Amino acid sequence: MSTAPAKSSTSAKRSSAKAMPKRTSTHQQDAIAMLKEDHKKVSALFEEFEKARSVNRKKQIVATICQELTVHAQLEEEIFYPAFKAALKDKELVPEATVEHASVKDLIAQVRDQEPSGEDYDAKVKVMGEYVKHHVKEEQNEMFAKAKKSRLDLLELGRQMAERKQQLLMTH
Repeated sequence: MSTAPAKSSTSAKRSSAKAMPKRTSTHQQDAIAMLKEDHKKVSALFEEFEKARSVNRKKQIVATICQELTVHAQLEEEIFYPAFKAALKDKELVPEATVEHASVKDLIAQVRDQEPSGEDYDAKVKVMGEYVKHHVKEEQNEMFAKAKKSRLDLLELGRQMAERKQQLLMTH
């Protein structure tokens, strides 16, 4: 038996994948896995908001949603989108995604640091969730599929994004 790490064998790789669902600093995530993880987290937060009844809980959830979306959008706009656009000579998906980001940022500005009172607040958060859901679907079905088939170094992009995310989380 070799002393090489378990991931050198495909059967060991499959069995250890379930045992270690969270990535550690020794196992770097690629850019797409990182972005998908963010998508899942935000989706769960929107679901949590729908169920929340107390004003304080809604305010906490929205603060987290706003921070997550702000950092996520910045990572995409600074690192992922430019690399994708250059590698795939994209003139459609990135511009569309950037416009979608602008709409979500506008809604973030309208709910961030506001008291969750009234129908307008809930409606803005609900519409933000719908925009994000649409945006995520397009990214995951179109952009990520094309990125995987391209020559993009997704591990290197993931490393850059993880580093930048740490910087952004310290300032937001």
